[in-house]
Amino acid sequence: MAVIKFFLSLCLGLISSQLFAAVLPDDQADVLYHRYEGGGITVDGPSVLVRKGYKDKISAWGNYYTDSISGASIDLLAQGSTYYEEERTETSVGLDYLHDKTIMSISATNSSERDYEANSFALSLSQDFFGDMSTFSMNYSQGNDEVRQNIYEDGSIVETIDRGKARHQRFGLGLSQVLTKTLIISANAEAVIDDGFLNNPYRSVRYEESDGTLGREPEKYPETRNSDAFALRGMYYLPYRAALRAEYRIYRDSWGIDANNWELRYIHPIQQWTLEAKVRGYEQSQADFYSDLFPYADAQNYRARDKEMSAFSNQAFGLGASYDWQQTYLSWADNTTLNLYWDFIQFDYQNFRENTPDNTNEYGAGNEPLYGFGANVIRAFISIKY
Repeated sequence: MAVIKFFLSLCLGLISSQLFAAVLPDDQADVLYHRYEGGGITVDGPSVLVRKGYKDKISAWGNYYTDSISGASIDLLAQGSTYYEEERTETSVGLDYLHDKTIMSISATNSSERDYEANSFALSLSQDFFGDMSTFSMNYSQGNDEVRQNIYEDGSIVETIDRGKARHQRFGLGLSQVLTKTLIISANAEAVIDDGFLNNPYRSVRYEESDGTLGREPEKYPETRNSDAFALRGMYYLPYRAALRAEYRIYRDSWGIDANNWELRYIHPIQQWTLEAKVRGYEQSQADFYSDLFPYADAQNYRARDKEMSAFSNQAFGLGASYDWQQTYLSWADNTTLNLYWDFIQFDYQNFRENTPDNTNEYGAGNEPLYGFGANVIRAFISIKY
């Protein structure tokens, strides 16, 4: 039983809460700093999460999150721009209610930028059965976005144009099962329906003019997109108090993109430390309407040159450490942990070219080097349970 308790406590801290129902999260406060740097873009900012329970029946939480975005992506460089700044703020609130072996949850989120407003809500339910060895979960969420486009003159916004609305609906089902005292697995399925204005109002495609020069026109995406994803995850407790986690996920959508990813993670507690290392791989095919260089203007009904619509792969390697800090300064705190995680991700695009003006002049349109870059992701946070 001690082995199972340690194994479950390790899992609770490291993998999705969907694996375990009928247990409300601990009261806690997290203060996070996150930073992403890669592809000419830097994104960083703080996040604060506070969660508080009441009579072991209700747990309410709130989260504040900010992204400060700066730099010059390949899209800006390709169009002759050099620098970009933006800030996004996100606030979320939620409530979990426990009744017998059932947890019902509701949450709402607002994300705000100068040219994008997103509001969403989510509902979920999870139920334990078969002696708490199995958990079934289901969830639904809906997001409603307002897409705008800022018009700049001399670096200042002189006009904002409404470009349309977008709606995103997610339906999810999950089943987790404790198979043995050392192995737990889960299977999840998700369907997503998007409709409305789904492309970026700033991005354009390039095409060849009859005189051999390059022209540009706005991207145009279909107004509906359906996607499905299936994931299988497992966690195995090793004899020397460590754990191994594996995950495989496949994805496909109505735009012609097929993708799959896998991840292997090793977790090893040493006294007050919990260390982990992971490797992850991802690969996808291109959307049906993507092209790096179209043959002429209005070559097809829908057209995209977003690199995320191209065929590409990425590989990630990550390290993390969590330290159980036996501090005495906060008398009301039961447990305090210091956490630091670092990931390196290498992106390699198979048919998206680095079409900066210099490269196009040197190699010719359609013959520029294929694009790729490395990114570093850092998360540092303090978590206090009380």
